[in-house]
Amino acid sequence: MTVKDNILIEVKNIKKSFTNLHTIEDISLVLEKNQFVSILGPSGCGKSTLFDVIAGLEKPDRGFVFIDGRQFNGRTGRVSYMHQKDLLFPWATILNNVCIPLILKGYRRKDAAVKAMEHFPAFGLEGFEKSYPCQLSGGMRQRAALLRTYLFADDIMLLDEPFGSLDAITRKKMQMWLLKIWEQINASILFITHDIEEAIFLSDKIYVLSERPAIVKKTFKIDIKRPRDGKIFTSAEFNKIKKQIFELLY
Repeated sequence: MTVKDNILIEVKNIKKSFTNLHTIEDISLVLEKNQFVSILGPSGCGKSTLFDVIAGLEKPDRGFVFIDGRQFNGRTGRVSYMHQKDLLFPWATILNNVCIPLILKGYRRKDAAVKAMEHFPAFGLEGFEKSYPCQLSGGMRQRAALLRTYLFADDIMLLDEPFGSLDAITRKKMQMWLLKIWEQINASILFITHDIEEAIFLSDKIYVLSERPAIVKKTFKIDIKRPRDGKIFTSAEFNKIKKQIFELLY
């Protein structure tokens, strides 16, 4: 397989504005198969807008989004997209919540439940099928939201600060859990964060964005050996990259 064949998403020279708000000036990026790529930048710099463009929810003013080598400007339904808030329906059980993408795809409710249940053990949700969102911790709700996202499109996932609302300890646990589940599901992930340590720990590559209107200030390739654990947060290699990104942003 050539490098080109290995590319799932290619974003070329995207520019986007809203009335009087110039959000994105010029962003290009690539997501390859089975790669974890983070988009790191200050709050309000246009990261979520970029995801909306990639997902087809917004059309760019200039530039192109290619998925599987085909242009997808303004076209939805190819990638899964998880926001910071879990957006689970409070009146539905966890099983019914995660089945929604399968039902939208045309699965019968019973078949959707069977397929979804297959993934409950891997996502740490076994035994919580009949629970409601209010009965789960923040971390558990995010696991359910991630499973629902995965069942929409299991090969390309856009995750927009999924752990941003969690406390520091739960957030670190969820980062480590995400790496483990990512290795099992073989998905390619684009991940938004404004947390430098989170980006380094999770990623194969990091695109660092400027303040709005956003451009790519620098791309970092993270060559830290996988599998990774909490020990790397204190390693010299990790902190060298952290210092470089910190100086670039601040």
